Amino acid sequence: MKLQHHIGGIENLGPVSLDTRVFAEPWEKRIFGIHTTMMAESAHLADALHAYPIRELPTGFKSNWTWASLRTGAEGMQPFDYFKYRYYEKWLGGIAQFFVDAGYISAAELDEKSAFYRANPDAALPDRPNAALVAQIDAYLQKGDSGYHEPERAPRFATGDTVRVADPEPVDHTRLPGYLRNRTGKVEAVYPGRFSYFVSTGVDGVGQPMPVYRVAFDAAEIWGPGKSEPNTTLYADLFEAYVQAAI
Repeated sequence: MKLQHHIGGIENLGPVSLDTRVFAEPWEKRIFGIHTTMMAESAHLADALHAYPIRELPTGFKSNWTWASLRTGAEGMQPFDYFKYRYYEKWLGGIAQFFVDAGYISAAELDEKSAFYRANPDAALPDRPNAALVAQIDAYLQKGDSGYHEPERAPRFATGDTVRVADPEPVDHTRLPGYLRNRTGKVEAVYPGRFSYFVSTGVDGVGQPMPVYRVAFDAAEIWGPGKSEPNTTLYADLFEAYVQAAI
């Protein structure tokens, strides 16, 4: 979550959109459906806690695709482009680039298909998913891909501890909001068990399953007393890799 993604407290970014619609345009529903189907077919589900028959699934999609994949694509955008495009336009760009990079389709083929459907908006779309894939999508939507693991050791911190958020080296994808780096808060809760993320973030620190904490921050500690409403608390769920003892 780099600068352009978690922008709490940054000024002069223009008016805030108050549009509460989940989908502002009909085509956005299709993008969401494509992403969901890719997650349900993701090769990593062969080793998920719930036993999915991924290896026997009749599909040509053989890659890993998770929320992390989608977010990594968006975070790789040039910041000015990020602010220019709508939410699902960013999804569309990231998904399309993934299919090109992974070799499922060439950039030229994608341009050709795009031009065809722009010129023929009523043309028939590719076949619908087969019955086995439909069943897999339904199962995934109901059971998901849990990141929960049984505990192996006691968490480093306990409820009530004062902690300081780490400032790790920037990486392609992180689960640490930028505005919390180096901020001090108090552990509000320690979630039972350990939790993993979809991918390792490398030197950022999130890899093997680890405890997760709910940390409470005084808003003034983050944005300063002049830019915060009094008596306001912000809560963040943080992997243990991002939490340090307060000095």
